[in-house]
Amino acid sequence: MPTPRVSDHDRLLFKLDRMYSHNIVRVNYTTYDVHRKQDTVNSNTYHRDIMVLAENNDDSAHPFLYARVIGIFHVNAVYTGGAMVDYQPRKVEILWVRWFELDMNAPAGSWSNCKLDRLRFPPMANEDAFGFLDPADVVRGCHIIPAFASGKRYLDGRGISPCAKDSKDWRSYYVNRCVTFSALLSFESNCPLLALLIAICLCGSTGGLL
Repeated sequence: MPTPRVSDHDRLLFKLDRMYSHNIVRVNYTTYDVHRKQDTVNSNTYHRDIMVLAENNDDSAHPFLYARVIGIFHVNAVYTGGAMVDYQPRKVEILWVRWFELDMNAPAGSWSNCKLDRLRFPPMANEDAFGFLDPADVVRGCHIIPAFASGKRYLDGRGISPCAKDSKDWRSYYVNRCVTFSALLSFESNCPLLALLIAICLCGSTGGLL
């Protein structure tokens, strides 16, 4: 009889079959003036939205993906595959996220039309509605604002998943790229107005003159 194929998932073991839950994760990032900053993400508060780089081959496509953190965990994992070094457990940190998607029915956000990017949650039955993420892939926290004019998704306030807390979902959201100067530069690094603002800020910080 042929030997059944063992997947990589079957070669991964959790020590004592345990996952450890945490309330916060801290994300380090670099500001526009090369200073170190840190965002604190807490899945139990409104500071729970993050952004990661999108893998786009098209430069015109949106550069980021957005997610809401609904769980923060770590496991002590043992890999028994062919490339293993030993059988010692190693700490692996995991974010359980609910993905946003770009709202294609809304105008694209840009400086030219003075509009913010619009997001929405995909149906939870979608295969890609949820996922797991390495905290090292997080660029920084982000500020996502409900589009209040669009209304709530559930008028009766009853959602489907207590874990996703979707009972409080809005139909649409805005990405607030202007929440901080560093966040603004993450989206528009080639804007002439921003280049002028950077020059003013740097000259002001060093005592120089334009």
